[in-house]
Parts: sequence; C-alpha cells; structure tokens
Amino acid sequence: MKKILLATLAAGLVATLSACGSGGASDTLRVGTLGDAPPNVFVKDGTYTGFDNELLRAIAAKKNLKLEFSATEFSSLLGQVSSGRYDIASSAIAQTEERKKTVDFSDSYDFETMSIQAKQGSPITEEKGLSGKRVAVIQATVGDKWLTSTVPDAQPVRFPDYAAALTALKTGAVDAYVLDQSIAEKNVTENPDAKLAVVKSFTTDVPHGFAVRKGNADLLTKLNDGLKQVIKDGTWLKLHQQFLPTAPVPAGFGS
Repeated sequence: MKKILLATLAAGLVATLSACGSGGASDTLRVGTLGDAPPNVFVKDGTYTGFDNELLRAIAAKKNLKLEFSATEFSSLLGQVSSGRYDIASSAIAQTEERKKTVDFSDSYDFETMSIQAKQGSPITEEKGLSGKRVAVIQATVGDKWLTSTVPDAQPVRFPDYAAALTALKTGAVDAYVLDQSIAEKNVTENPDAKLAVVKSFTTDVPHGFAVRKGNADLLTKLNDGLKQVIKDGTWLKLHQQFLPTAPVPAGFGS
C-alpha cells in the first residue's frame, strides 16, 4: 500500500513539474521567419530584423509578449505553424485563400508589391517578355502563382530561398526573377557588379499578415490589438520609412 501511495505521489510530482515546464515555455512565442529576404526579413549581426520582424517586435512590446525567432524555408513555414512548431510566421506572407485553409492571419499590415528582375540590357521589359524564358520564383509564393497564371508559357524555376534564386539570376542560370519589389531593389543596390535591374513593378491587392495556427483566437486578438496601437502611434510608418522607403504607404497606415 505504501509503495502504491509513493508511486502515486511521484507521478503527481512529475505531472506538476511537467505542467510548470510547459507553462514556462509557452510564455515565449516561437516565430518562424527567413534569414535572407531583406528588407522584410533577414539576419544582421546575429539578430533577426527587417520590416516584418521589427513590426512584430513592436506589436509584442505593446502586449507584453516574448518572442524567439528562428529561420526556416518559406515553402515549409505555414505547415510548421499549422503543426505547432512555430506560434507565429513572419515573412511578408500574402494572405491568399489557399493559405487561409492552413493557417489564420492577423489583420493586414501591408500589401504585396511584385517586381520582374533581370540583368541590365535584357530584352525582358514586362510580363510578355517572360514567355518561353526560365524564370526564378520562390516556391509557393505569390510570385510563383502569378507567373504560372499570368505567363503560362514561361518556364518557372522554383527555389526554396531567395539567396539561391538570386545566384541563379546572377550566373545566368535563369533569364529573370519574379519577387517582392523591396527585395528586388535591395538586390540591385547590394550586388552592383551583377548589373541587375528592376524592369517592372506592380502593386497587388493581396494583403500581408502574420500567420498563426488555426483557431488560436487569443493570440490573433493580441496581434491585431497591438497592430492597431503601432499604426496609431506612428511606429508602423517609422518602420516602413526605415525599411521600405520606396514602397507605397497604403491608405490608413500613414500619419
């Protein structure tokens, strides 16, 4: 009888300690992001930064939330949020209807602006010029979907990350690259020897949002409340001017 009682007490102690451990872990939200997609999300001096990540930090500060960032590939990011590996996904994620089947999104904090990038002197000047060409896209992004639906005769070459796609364009392995305008402009300034050009940009009506696991209404409410606060106090505009100075400011986000 004494052995049974001791075993029961021990089991109860283990359960209590486990509960305390999981509760402590849940105080810190795990954020999945990318390390190589400036100016939205990237690593500088060992810190995950960029417009999206700094905006998320500002939102978290308003709501007393702790964040822990780590990098992954964009193609697997939403699945990792859905499975619970990450609590939040931060990576200029366009809120498409297909993605809404996998995760829930915060209110919009920006809109998708796409670009066609090629080398200087390229005959490609707009989307028609992509027909029959090898075109780099990041797998499962809006750029990927836009290319296949807008220029069905193009030959999409899908990459898991931005660095690999940029290398392909620089080496001539692809003829063009469809990606976010802000990242395309950064490629030009940071790779002068590659002689890259943004040949055309176009704003879409597709909103960006932070992604959370479906049904996580409590976290979603906190993110949306914090977002309203950082828009109202001018933090959103300050960060936008810092990281995305050439991108248009959507109505309702400026001062």
